[in-house]
Amino acid sequence: MIQQTLLDELMTLVEPGKVLTDPASLETYGRDWTKHYPPAPSAIVFPKTVEQVQAIVRWANAHTIALVPSGGRTGLSAAAVAANGEVVVAFDYMNQILDFNGTDRTVVCQPGVITEQLQNFAEGKGLYYPVDFASAGSSQIGGNIGTNAGGIKVIRYGMTRNWVAGLKVVTGKGDVLELNKDLLKNATGYDLRHLFIGAEGTLGFIVEATMRLERQPNNLTAMVLGTPDFNSIMPVLHAFQNKMDLTAFEFFSDQGLDKLLARGDIPAPFETRTPFYALLEFEATTETRAEQALATFEHCVEQGWVIDGVMSQSETQLRNLWRLREDLSETIAPFTPYKNDLSVTVSKVPAFLADIDAIVTTNYPDFEVIWYGHIGDGNLHLNILKPENLSKDTFFAKCANVNKWVFETVERYNGSISAEHGVGMTKRDYLTYSRSEAEIAYMKAIKAVFDPNGIMNPGKIFH
Repeated sequence: MIQQTLLDELMTLVEPGKVLTDPASLETYGRDWTKHYPPAPSAIVFPKTVEQVQAIVRWANAHTIALVPSGGRTGLSAAAVAANGEVVVAFDYMNQILDFNGTDRTVVCQPGVITEQLQNFAEGKGLYYPVDFASAGSSQIGGNIGTNAGGIKVIRYGMTRNWVAGLKVVTGKGDVLELNKDLLKNATGYDLRHLFIGAEGTLGFIVEATMRLERQPNNLTAMVLGTPDFNSIMPVLHAFQNKMDLTAFEFFSDQGLDKLLARGDIPAPFETRTPFYALLEFEATTETRAEQALATFEHCVEQGWVIDGVMSQSETQLRNLWRLREDLSETIAPFTPYKNDLSVTVSKVPAFLADIDAIVTTNYPDFEVIWYGHIGDGNLHLNILKPENLSKDTFFAKCANVNKWVFETVERYNGSISAEHGVGMTKRDYLTYSRSEAEIAYMKAIKAVFDPNGIMNPGKIFH
């Protein structure tokens, strides 16, 4: 743990009361949504300005003290976990929207701005921030950028990376850099902005972000379709994509629906139960577009790809249909799931899921498996639920035993071991399944340039 004299020095760098060392704060701010590593930070510090962040980083360099960034702490890779006495830098008080440009359709945010806060601000300006996921009400923009967050609209709008016009960062050396300066076109050498997107705070801290906005979608409409098997979902995707531009295409298994319906607060989409469900969304801008969607649904039924389905007729029904997918992660959280966040190219998804499912069911015949994900962009979430009679440590150890086979399959399909949750600590030992040794060596060399003393979120992405 850090000596009291150093903590006293840290306290002089921020406003009074903005350094916490009480057990409750250490527990709260030292973790994220993962349960693999117990939090053990030395202190939590809350900067309010860029200058304070810069002073904290320089202090940490002077004393070789590790720093861990903390945003909404909704991550699923332990990238925001302080497990080894680090000082947590929490951005809760850097939470202001600083500027808006209606002509360029950009907004300047501090890193602690909540995703939903930005979405609501955009809506108030008649615009739209399209990166969306279940944790939008608590995740922060800095964390979204640090993990290149994806979510439910990637098929139409892409990842967070697509919406970052410019960044202001404090590097691991304590320098302040302004990256790209919000330009659409800028062919002046390396775009360092993209190094910080997805870097999980290992190169430096994001202290301001200029985010692009989009026009608001019109009359969003969702359909939930029940399919007889997983292989039927991809023909459904192709059928709808051939007729219209989708804003989302998700899937979930019947086991997941069981868990949701057991809550008692979400209605079933229709009476029929099927092994898998697809949820798609589109803009019903005209009556013709809605009729086209229904005609495509009927075609899918005729082909045997769909057994039953429903289309939203109101905002309330749209929200309820989306809850079937968005509430899944929260619903299964009490079951202590072992999560894998995998991706392959869309065309390989059916064969890939079948191979992974065979590995899991063969090795864990008594474990309950919940599948869901962003199938329209090739991202599958595999969730293995902990049986009541197993301890957390025993359960995680059993699941880890099979990771080698799961990730060897990912490698064989040229896929990713982490589609959108990042690497953090939970995936760092498996990085070689998605990145070559040469790539990892270059990544380490880049980190050494920005963070020569190794103080920025050490132990994340790689050892």
